[in-house]
Amino acid sequence: MTLHQGDCVHLTSDEHLYQVIGVDDHQNRCWVRRWPMARHGSPVFEISLHLVDGLPTSHQPSPEYAVGALPSDA
Repeated sequence: MTLHQGDCVHLTSDEHLYQVIGVDDHQNRCWVRRWPMARHGSPVFEISLHLVDGLPTSHQPSPEYAVGALPSDA
């Protein structure tokens, strides 16, 4: 599986959606944050690529979830 910055993925540990922030193929690690982001941002954390479940959805986040924007129900 090839991950790219901006991909949205699920993890094997839960059902939430996460956005890939960075990838280190040499160390088999990536950095993700929960998506859509919370009102005050979502913390970024490092995980093993083995914890990514399934194929990523390569798409740009919706404009309503762009950095600094809030979901309409927030």
